[in-house]
Amino acid sequence: MNKLFAKFLKDESGATAIEYGLIAALIALAIVTGAGLLGNALDNQFSGIANRLSNTL
Repeated sequence: MNKLFAKFLKDESGATAIEYGLIAALIALAIVTGAGLLGNALDNQFSGIANRLSNTL
């Protein structure tokens, strides 16, 4: 019984899977945040261009 318990304590395969899951979640969060910021910047850029074009016409 002690050997089984010691083997269970030394098993780190579950911890590794959790670590990879956390890394994947952080990468996904960074991608979503970056895409949102890029979308806002592009929207502002195109709005500025549209305003300049409408003022010249």
